[in-house]
Amino acid sequence: MKRILTYYFTLFFLFILCSANQPNGESQTNMVNAKYGSNDQEIERKVEELLAKMTLEEKVGQMTQLTLDAISKGEFHDANKPMEIDEEKLKKAILQYHVGSILNTGAYTLSREKWYEIIGRIQEMATKDTRLKIPVIYGIDAIHGANYTVGATLFPQEIALAATWDPKFAEKGGEITAYEVRASAIPWNFSPVLDLARQPLWSRVFETFGEDPYLATQMGLAMVKGYQGENVNHPEKVAACLKHYVGYSYSFSGKDRTPIYMPEWMLREYFLAPFKAAIENGAQTVMINSAEINGVPVHANKYLLTDLLKEELKFDGFSVTDWEDIVMLHTVHKVAPTMKDAVKIGVNAGIDMSMVPYDFAFSEHLVELVKEGQVSMSRIDDAVRRILRVKFRLGLFEKPYYPMTDYPKFGSAEFAQANYEAALESVTLLKNEGNVLPLDKSKKYLLTGVGANSLNYLNGAWTHTWQGVDPQYNTKGKKTILDAVKDKVGAKNVKYVEGTTYDKDVNTSEAVKAARSVDAVIVVLGEIPSTEKVGDIEDLTMPEAQLNLVKEIAKTGKPIVLVLLESRPRIIRTIEPLAKGIINGYQPGDEGGRAIVEVLFGDYNPSGKLPITYPRYPNSLVLHDHKFSEKRDKHFGLNAYNPQWDFGFGLSYTTFAYSDLKLSSNTLKGDEKLSVSVKVTNTGKIAGKEVVQLYTRDEYASVTPNVKRLRRFQKIALNPGESKTVTFTIDKNDLAFVDMNNQWITEPGAFKVMISDLTADFEYIE
Repeated sequence: MKRILTYYFTLFFLFILCSANQPNGESQTNMVNAKYGSNDQEIERKVEELLAKMTLEEKVGQMTQLTLDAISKGEFHDANKPMEIDEEKLKKAILQYHVGSILNTGAYTLSREKWYEIIGRIQEMATKDTRLKIPVIYGIDAIHGANYTVGATLFPQEIALAATWDPKFAEKGGEITAYEVRASAIPWNFSPVLDLARQPLWSRVFETFGEDPYLATQMGLAMVKGYQGENVNHPEKVAACLKHYVGYSYSFSGKDRTPIYMPEWMLREYFLAPFKAAIENGAQTVMINSAEINGVPVHANKYLLTDLLKEELKFDGFSVTDWEDIVMLHTVHKVAPTMKDAVKIGVNAGIDMSMVPYDFAFSEHLVELVKEGQVSMSRIDDAVRRILRVKFRLGLFEKPYYPMTDYPKFGSAEFAQANYEAALESVTLLKNEGNVLPLDKSKKYLLTGVGANSLNYLNGAWTHTWQGVDPQYNTKGKKTILDAVKDKVGAKNVKYVEGTTYDKDVNTSEAVKAARSVDAVIVVLGEIPSTEKVGDIEDLTMPEAQLNLVKEIAKTGKPIVLVLLESRPRIIRTIEPLAKGIINGYQPGDEGGRAIVEVLFGDYNPSGKLPITYPRYPNSLVLHDHKFSEKRDKHFGLNAYNPQWDFGFGLSYTTFAYSDLKLSSNTLKGDEKLSVSVKVTNTGKIAGKEVVQLYTRDEYASVTPNVKRLRRFQKIALNPGESKTVTFTIDKNDLAFVDMNNQWITEPGAFKVMISDLTADFEYIE
């Protein structure tokens, strides 16, 4: 029987490599779901049964994650040399060291056929040639779509999805990404990023759902649902990986992977909130913060990794390090005198899987540490139990991957349309002086600026390559903003001059000359795609070359409309007055060019709202939920808070009026609920969407209260003259905060509800 199964497995592997366009037989979905559905007891039994059979070396192998480079031939990062598995290296990894996980490093986009060839061979060896036949769990950074697979759907980055203020777009994006990642034979996605963008300098702001814990929590929950669904072993779902537990985004210097200083009450009230909610809703894995908090590297912090994550939050999945972070306990953080000490510290703190990623030093040291009694077998068993649990939940033992023909919608027009709709809803209108927008389709335009004719600036990092700057891999047939404007008004009515690179003048003088012969100028400013350490900057101000382009064109007197394609809010204070209209496109993905142009020319009414506070000055980075003391100005008034645009801000081509704010009671007692309703009317001439935002304020508290906190939001659509009453429900938990003893409490007293410019007061009574 065993020989027969091996024979059919081999035939199946050959079949999937050559049958991408062949009719597909009966799906395996029902069989797998029936066997491994939601039966946790059965899974736990299988885990314990397998764990009891494993040697120490096999257990440690499960805790080891290598990069694809470590098992491939030649120079993996050279696209001109096809990537190939090195059989000897693979045998060493799988057969000698029992490696349990491999990840893609972000070299360049591979075809689905290549992914199936690579992963098929890895899984074939793991499930055929090893003693226990444990499948590998393959992980990838599919940050805004299956961005390392040729032809995949590339969604808006998370910051743009947050700008929709509608979780359904995060869920749909997660759902399609999961489908296309699984369609690449991969079951595990290193996403979503649940860090909060509360340090605007940080290079990974674009990967987050913004600065607010409530907004980020709602969007994060939706994306995890999209990834994992109701049953993570479904062939169209993947295991989510929450990044980066916890506090990673709040570096004191603004530089990536640099020290964080925060009291525990702040960590719990703000930064932990999205992780806690996602874990409570079944997120399977977490990736750990590469930095240090209050002098302790998170990879060495037993309190955060074990006491809080596994015991208090009851997380039963597994934790994985970020890139070489066990190594860095020795080489960078300097808390471990040797590499062996680093392994001991990290594993004893609670790390379950180490992204090593190039060699077997972690495995070798960990085996020695267990034999020496410096790491307990119970700690090893805990880690391996968690890893096996996730592998069983994913159904990998029964089906490590599915035939390509099971995924006919990969890269489909249906998926592109969903992508386009998300991009449309994210576009945020920040300025519209004299109703310069929408633009007249009968006029002539100059397109200029670094992002005007670039798919890379529309997509940002994690696009075909790690940094997303190489245009040779861009998705064929997708429109830049220039392409889309030509389609809209005709190529004869459009001029294009590059103007600048990211930070250097190319031909600004030519752009100025061209501006004189058109009716208006669309300047697309942007930030060169980058992430992590590569994205560290010294100044939040937009580069001088781009600012100067706008200043010089302004001298012609022609109306200027700015389009911003940024990974974080870059300061444009000096040129904002020179522009009649300003649109924030964030990094809206492959369909972003079309979406932005639909808004520019009025074929879509913008409804995006800022998920961040957009600063006016590089050294005034106060957030929307600031404390009253942060409002104090140099004259001792309360006027210091003066961002370029506030969190939650966004204009429309129509207007909305708020009225009739009502509370169900002027008191909230104990565990009762309070209903808050408001009437919203479209007072303009066209249909539009509005995001109704409910904030509360604790008037007095034992920990200094915020000026406001976002508690609820809802996006509604209204025709001209139409009104809708929106009702929210809040309770005492929505008024709670973490006190100086790190406990959640709701204190009795006076509170204020704020929706738009309306306010109402109530009292909470225990």
